[in-house]
Amino acid sequence: MKDLLSSIEDSLSTPDIVIQSLSDPEVQLSYRYFQDTPFGSKYICVVTKHSGGDPFIITAYLTDTVKRGQVLWQKEM
Repeated sequence: MKDLLSSIEDSLSTPDIVIQSLSDPEVQLSYRYFQDTPFGSKYICVVTKHSGGDPFIITAYLTDTVKRGQVLWQKEM
């Protein structure tokens, strides 16, 4: 993921979709689709926690699918 830092930033600043976690209402998953990752076409998901103070990143990962949950925001197509 170290080589994908700018893509992680893009996923946070201009996501395609933001989902609220089903297991923790303070957690949001920001997804952005990228055609050219080292592993082919994938979403980058950045998981953030929003409790009390400033939000912080829990983790980021590559995935083929968007998880289920309440859609908080979605880019217009």
